[in-house]
Amino acid sequence: MLTGVQVLLLGGDARQLEIIRKLTELDASVTVCGFDGLHSSLDGAVQAEFDEQLFEGVDALLLPAVGTDDEGIIHAVFSDRRMKLTEAHIAKLPKHCKVYAGMAKPYLRQLCEQNDIALVELFDRDDVAIYNSIPTAEGAIMMAIQNTDFTIHGSTSMVLGLGRTGFTLARTLQGLGSKVKVGVRRSEQFARASEMGLEPFYMGVLQQQVGNIDLLFNTIPTMIVTAQIIANLPSRAVVIDLASKPGGTDFRFAEKRGIKAMLAPGLPGIVAPKTAGRIIADCLTQLILDDSIKRGNGS
Repeated sequence: MLTGVQVLLLGGDARQLEIIRKLTELDASVTVCGFDGLHSSLDGAVQAEFDEQLFEGVDALLLPAVGTDDEGIIHAVFSDRRMKLTEAHIAKLPKHCKVYAGMAKPYLRQLCEQNDIALVELFDRDDVAIYNSIPTAEGAIMMAIQNTDFTIHGSTSMVLGLGRTGFTLARTLQGLGSKVKVGVRRSEQFARASEMGLEPFYMGVLQQQVGNIDLLFNTIPTMIVTAQIIANLPSRAVVIDLASKPGGTDFRFAEKRGIKAMLAPGLPGIVAPKTAGRIIADCLTQLILDDSIKRGNGS
């Protein structure tokens, strides 16, 4: 149980509703900002105005998937009010407090470092990323179905990157009957892809591999689907980029070439917010509970 633990949750989307529900079920004291436009009630949580005093005595500060933007603005789907996280806010936090976000931009990292406050980026964790890869793969395939006039079954797909998301996506495409080519960088990834019945190739020969594919899914957060790659794609091909903004695709050239290319970060929160929220909630509550036990033991 989280009895006596003070949690401040700022902004977010439908995923945060699951987090709030889980925290209140475990008897944490939860204060939220950025939900004034929500039409349903937040049983057990206290809604408050965004103010520096809220940060005093907090054991855990919870921010949205992308903690803040480059200027400190906190995204809040359920509110039109502007919330900007500043140095003055972070300075009010007790030193034992931890700040949790899916991922952090340099602005948030710098605020926490300057004030000696621990920052936890949940999407860097293997458990969260692996669980999140499931709704990501489903969302990517949904987009592919919506934007093509052929079935996944019998198509030729390409997945760039055999990381946590790429692995799940490649296996799911294969299960739907697609011939799946996988771009990798390391020999162990090549071996694993081959063992799975996929068709691996090294990224250095990407340009030679894209000539006859139907779907290209990119998971690599650097410019990898360049103009040279796009020029070699067949006109029917659809590119779905799952990397974080700005993605790894030359979208300007794709449009010029008449290739349909879409940037689709954050799919778990879009296609399955309840599941994605539960994934984050389970991880968060365990981390907060562990910290609470350590403090109680005097660690």
